[in-house]
Amino acid sequence: MSEGRRRVLVVDDEPTIAGSIAARLRAEGYAVDVAHDGPAAVARFEAGEPDLVVLDVMLPGFDGLEVCRRIQAHRSVPVLMLTARDTETDLLVGLAVGADDYLTKPFSIRELAARVGVLFRRVDRAGEQRATDPRIVLGDLEIDPAQRRVLRAGAPAHLTPTEFDLLVHLARQPRTVHPREALLASVWGWQDATATRSVDSHVKALRRKLGADLIRTVHGVGYALEVPR
Repeated sequence: MSEGRRRVLVVDDEPTIAGSIAARLRAEGYAVDVAHDGPAAVARFEAGEPDLVVLDVMLPGFDGLEVCRRIQAHRSVPVLMLTARDTETDLLVGLAVGADDYLTKPFSIRELAARVGVLFRRVDRAGEQRATDPRIVLGDLEIDPAQRRVLRAGAPAHLTPTEFDLLVHLARQPRTVHPREALLASVWGWQDATATRSVDSHVKALRRKLGADLIRTVHGVGYALEVPR
């Protein structure tokens, strides 16, 4: 994180929405930059070094998915994606390019500010744990919390901060079934039992990156990490 106040980059092509988000986040104590298209978003990101990005998917120039790819290649940063599309494929694509969380339009500005706060707390918690958490080795799966690195069969996997935190949580208790609601509370810091689709989407992203055999679905309950051979 940068020195002093945390900086958030808000990217939305609708000035009214971008202005409302920026005003609320400034009231919460954040420094805020605003961009309205894809190229401007990447330029502002590189110039301002924000600590978090609120990013709309539908943008002129190039879309939010391409913005997310470019900024994550430049420097890993939490991304809260805003989308008017609510299909599972759209959400998985957003997670695949590096988004950590998403909100579907229309949304509450209050909820958006709460999600931003949760993402920052999650980053803080991860930073505090890095120096003390031991490596986790389960079969051909290796997790280094200190470096936030994951290897499967010797091959590195690029995970978003949320994907990494979810994987570590499951790996600390392999074969234990974790209810979706418990995962939301422990990993996301949410108490909203209706948001379990976020868990499902991130599990699918982990399976795509690390193998379908790694996480077992317990229908109607949640997920368990299987020890790979």
